[in-house]
Amino acid sequence: MAKILLVEDNEMNRDMLSRRLERRGYQVVIAEDGATGVAKAKSEQPALILMDMSLPIMDGWEATRQIKAANETKGIPVIALTAHAMSGDEEKALAAGCNDYETKPVDLPKLLAKIDALLQSKGAS
Repeated sequence: MAKILLVEDNEMNRDMLSRRLERRGYQVVIAEDGATGVAKAKSEQPALILMDMSLPIMDGWEATRQIKAANETKGIPVIALTAHAMSGDEEKALAAGCNDYETKPVDLPKLLAKIDALLQSKGAS
């Protein structure tokens, strides 16, 4: 099954999401900040990235821009995860290079549908 990189600094969110994704058969790799997320995107080559936007060291906006700017990671789909669901945030996420956007608390069936759709369009599942 596909490998997903979860970039999330909140331990409760990380644990909940990673357990649910693993139960669905995904292999989950975790990064706790944006800089580590960029490094793991390059080293792990996941099929998809779930990117929290509010991260320490480097925020999710910048991490996504760096991932999409690098030849070896630019093709990896990124779904933005954010609790700050304000007007314009979805556009900002898409402008940074995210392929989709999901607000927190995460609606798991909706998120899984987005993951499945992006992986199928990429041919990774």
